[in-house]
Amino acid sequence: MRQRTIGGTSVSAIGLGAMPLSVEGRPDEETALATLHAALDAGVTLIDTADSYHWHSAEVGHNERLVARALAERPAADRAAVLVATKGGRGRPGDGSWTVDGRPEHLRHACEGSLRRLGTEAVGLYQLHKPDPRVPWAESVGALRELVDAGKVRAAGVSNVDEQQILTAREILGPALVSVQNRFSPAVRTAGPELRLSERLGLAFLPWSPLGGLARSVLDDPADRAATAGAFHRIAAARGVSPQQVGLAWLLALSPAMVPIPGARRSTSIRDSAAAADLDLDPAELAELSAPFDEVPS
Repeated sequence: MRQRTIGGTSVSAIGLGAMPLSVEGRPDEETALATLHAALDAGVTLIDTADSYHWHSAEVGHNERLVARALAERPAADRAAVLVATKGGRGRPGDGSWTVDGRPEHLRHACEGSLRRLGTEAVGLYQLHKPDPRVPWAESVGALRELVDAGKVRAAGVSNVDEQQILTAREILGPALVSVQNRFSPAVRTAGPELRLSERLGLAFLPWSPLGGLARSVLDDPADRAATAGAFHRIAAARGVSPQQVGLAWLLALSPAMVPIPGARRSTSIRDSAAAADLDLDPAELAELSAPFDEVPS
């Protein structure tokens, strides 16, 4: 698979967002593990997880344990090639809601838990999941700085942030800050300023829910109707590929900083997504896809 760079690490241009394997609507464990192995077999070398990717309150770290188990079943060379990106700073009480906790003491504790579950001495990429409005941003990011300095985190990232928060994180973390993870997709394109800033700073941009508008995210409001972009479907039909492949190829073409992390619950889904790395869209197609959303086809 084609490669992109996160910090000094080369990763597959398409990663895997492992969250759907552990939250509501998750598959059984055998299917989940098969999906992770299918991703690795397809050349995926970036797996995005978090301690809060679980369903019930008593299973914190469910997704991290699942990822660790799949990697343990692979040859050492395969494991060494994979960058596991996890996150701390959010919680799930078990009632379907999400909480935020950016206190330094919580982040230090969360990182220790992630290290145990992933079975590693240092997290390859540790991301602050979301700013906590109750905690000064600099204090939360300072906890990441401490984790980097202690050798428990090799590289750091921030998620769900604005431009000023990225700049502040860069001031505190310096070159240890390597990525930004914000929502960006065919349906949600509001993070353009953060994407361009990431480019200027040499940071990777990991769009979460990158198939929004083409496939429902498990974080979407169930009251919302999933939008479908007609242009993506028209071009997919002409190319003989899925609209999801076109959506991911469009994201890759927008910026060399882009490293999409589509979610998957089945092996077929991640194989299809991985194939997007080799789909080249022409200028006319890119212009059409970058235009405002079409009407939802009936």
